[in-house]
Amino acid sequence: MADERKSSAARIIRNGVLDENPTFRLALGMCPTLAVTTAAINGLGMGAATTFVLAMSNLFISLLRKQIPENIRIPAFVVIIASFTTIVQMLIKAFVPALDAALGIFIPLIVVNCIVFARAEAFAFKNTAKDSTLDGLGMGIGFTCALTILSSVREAFGSGTWFGIRIMPEGFQPMAILTQPPGGFLTLGIVLALFNAFEKRYLRKPSAIGKGAGRRAA
Repeated sequence: MADERKSSAARIIRNGVLDENPTFRLALGMCPTLAVTTAAINGLGMGAATTFVLAMSNLFISLLRKQIPENIRIPAFVVIIASFTTIVQMLIKAFVPALDAALGIFIPLIVVNCIVFARAEAFAFKNTAKDSTLDGLGMGIGFTCALTILSSVREAFGSGTWFGIRIMPEGFQPMAILTQPPGGFLTLGIVLALFNAFEKRYLRKPSAIGKGAGRRAA
């Protein structure tokens, strides 16, 4: 029984990280993905903030799902998601002001991030608190990994650094276009192609988590 629970938890996490990765599989949250990934620390910070909001909002929406009337579920989702977005924004302002300045408007815009709303509607409102929290963590980790990969490529080849540390040799000529808006689209296209090739070669077909998410838990 314990093995089955572990297997179920692993499937939910894997679903968010690989099978239904928000960026590389579902192409959700493209606005922050393209805008903030000019430096690795920005991608990691944005992903961590979104993961916190995803996990906590999924948890609370699941806990309250039987008390929230069907016809006002969207306003209820907004209130819950906005509350946790405000908390994470205040924490970043207090403890990491440089990151707050770098991410700017994209932290408060987590409130309307389609990834957060999609998981609230498709999963958290129909499943248990434990599974909903795991789903939020899995999606958040997948989003964080995607943003960190994209921002690492753009920073390394666009600035010659990684997390602010110079990693390229002295004679390296940075490709400045990668730190500009067109570079975001270019990098995303290349990484998406590589991810799809890797998925086809090494990974099994996606799990049915997303399809089963519509079944309401008892």
